[in-house]
Amino acid sequence: MELGGLHRVDMRGDIEKQAALMVTVTPEELIPKDHPIRVIKSVADEALKRLGPQLSAIYSERGRPSIPPEALLKAQILIALYSVRSERLFCERLQYDFLFRWFLDLPGVGTAFDATSFTKNRERLLQADLFGEFFREVIEQARGKRLLSDEHFTVDGTLIEACASMKSFRPKDGDGPSRKGGSNPEVDFRGQKRSNKTHGSTTDPEAKLFRKGSGKPSQLCYIGHVLMENRNGLCTDALVSQADGRAEPEAALAMVRRSIDSSRRRVTLGADKGYDIGEFQIALAEEGVLSHVAQKEAITPVLDRRTTGRAGYKISQRKRKRVEEIFGWAKTVAGMGKTRFRGAIRVGAQFLLAMTAYNLVRIARLQLQGG
Repeated sequence: MELGGLHRVDMRGDIEKQAALMVTVTPEELIPKDHPIRVIKSVADEALKRLGPQLSAIYSERGRPSIPPEALLKAQILIALYSVRSERLFCERLQYDFLFRWFLDLPGVGTAFDATSFTKNRERLLQADLFGEFFREVIEQARGKRLLSDEHFTVDGTLIEACASMKSFRPKDGDGPSRKGGSNPEVDFRGQKRSNKTHGSTTDPEAKLFRKGSGKPSQLCYIGHVLMENRNGLCTDALVSQADGRAEPEAALAMVRRSIDSSRRRVTLGADKGYDIGEFQIALAEEGVLSHVAQKEAITPVLDRRTTGRAGYKISQRKRKRVEEIFGWAKTVAGMGKTRFRGAIRVGAQFLLAMTAYNLVRIARLQLQGG
């Protein structure tokens, strides 16, 4: 184009059509050598190798070959690591994502398994507690690498929003507020008192109405509980319970009894003020665990200056806040802000897989740092 004696050149580039391309590269070559996913895969594969006998026991020797349970468990780890919002979307991405195919030891090209494979196999994995066994095998590897503390721990809980709407929280006797509309009706709760004694969710009957504190909103939820070791912030035990005011200390004691050996060493347990309950402190003492629970402002505190004045207590109070990193990662990355499943057992399995994924990330980071 000529303008005032000057020639104007159009610098807008043209889109080049993709030509047919044939490459002879393998998925293994596409993954960077220093990528943390390599360490994560190595640890996960070793854990699943040790679970080989248990995995074989839940499958029949007759019939058509099934999807390897190792692939299904590792697929759940990828879903947590890469924030994939559903199993169906994961299977769609598995068609073209070479990293996913490499992690699951699938060929670089070809059809992947269907999303229904997760649903069909989840029940047998739950019955054999394979989600818990996978979690524990990863922890044993961390212990073998000397990444765990056997003396200092922290316990805490967090709310997990249930996969159920507040509209599903209906009176158990069948009488409820007026409902207008189609599949998503308007519901008027004004003037109606609702509690877990008189109401229940029709979508997820095991979810309970709960609020964290005064001024906080009530919601249908579960509580996820974590026992963390204080050296590197790894989760050494986890479980999900129904939401109520006694769930946190009861779950903490259950995890202490099954995961902490206080017979040969002095063990401490840190926690926030929600655990400052006389019965809980007494139960910890009976288990041989020294309480480092944060103290409420009271006239007669449970712990005296012989405990709270020590440097170890102050270290525990500083370290215990690290447990929020676990909850933050689980909710923002692993999809635990609002669960995709219904029922305490299935929500618990998802929570265990999220904690397994978190531990794999921590182990990989520590190894790459030389820790």
